[in-house]
Amino acid sequence: MKNHLVVALAYDRLCTFEFGCTVELFALERPELGVDWYDFAVCAVEEGPIRAAGGITVQAPYQPELLTRADTIIVPGWRDAAEPPPPPLLDWIRAAHARGARLCSICSGVFVLAAAGVLDGQRATTHWRYAERLAQRYPRIEVQPDHLYVDNGQVITAAGSAAGLDMLLHLVRRDHGAKIGNVVAQRLVVAPHREGGQAQFLPRPMAQGEQGRLSRLMDWLRSHPAQAHTVASMAARAAMSPRTLQRQFQQTTGLGPVEWLIRERVAIVKELLEEPDVPLARIAERAGFGSEETLRHHFRRLTATTPGAYRKRFVLR
Repeated sequence: MKNHLVVALAYDRLCTFEFGCTVELFALERPELGVDWYDFAVCAVEEGPIRAAGGITVQAPYQPELLTRADTIIVPGWRDAAEPPPPPLLDWIRAAHARGARLCSICSGVFVLAAAGVLDGQRATTHWRYAERLAQRYPRIEVQPDHLYVDNGQVITAAGSAAGLDMLLHLVRRDHGAKIGNVVAQRLVVAPHREGGQAQFLPRPMAQGEQGRLSRLMDWLRSHPAQAHTVASMAARAAMSPRTLQRQFQQTTGLGPVEWLIRERVAIVKELLEEPDVPLARIAERAGFGSEETLRHHFRRLTATTPGAYRKRFVLR
């Protein structure tokens, strides 16, 4: 990652929150992490003053040449989903994609990548308010409206606003491993990884008592992953019926309780794999998978790689 250049785009009527998240993740120096952190720059997509949400003005150089050498380009929203991006910007995006640069969007920024054609034939997400519009305007894109972010490898898209943080932390984990990602998340005082999709954030009433019981159950499950858990045992601990537990998990996280627990266990496995001397059998036991075979199955299903390949990538010997 040495000298890996991240370039954030700036434009008139800039989305301040999405831009700020990008700056927070990549512009701050983090010598305490002991890794080669990113180089960071901002590139205006057009000449002239850049007004940002909240009545502030941002000064950024109009230097398209930055995009010719950027390793990662981030589009922190777009000023209007109905407004076509400037043609020169689309040309720069296409050229960057052709040479293998990583392209990322937050919220309405997906419309810039879509207009450039780099999402054709791929999966993508955006804020749930824009999902239908994106699917109608760009039918060659497989829109996944419930996802917080979608990683296609070279092109990564995030849902609305705060989901950008999920995606940006995902990039850090992908580049530097789960341990570094967790430390950065701690600095931000946010969860290192949120499971579930946008469904959990759609307007939906929930009884306060049920919400509290479910939250306490989740905390307890995270603290006791090695124990055997069933829907019935989880429901009993939460003082709910199994049917109510299923419904509340689905409404709150977008996942059923069993799938949510599996993903929490896989997150634990990732952290333990970064310890070079912990055998896989012990990791399977501590994470609650029971056997190496079960661990391998779920790890590959959710990460598209093997435990061995993950450990080889992130463990420094």
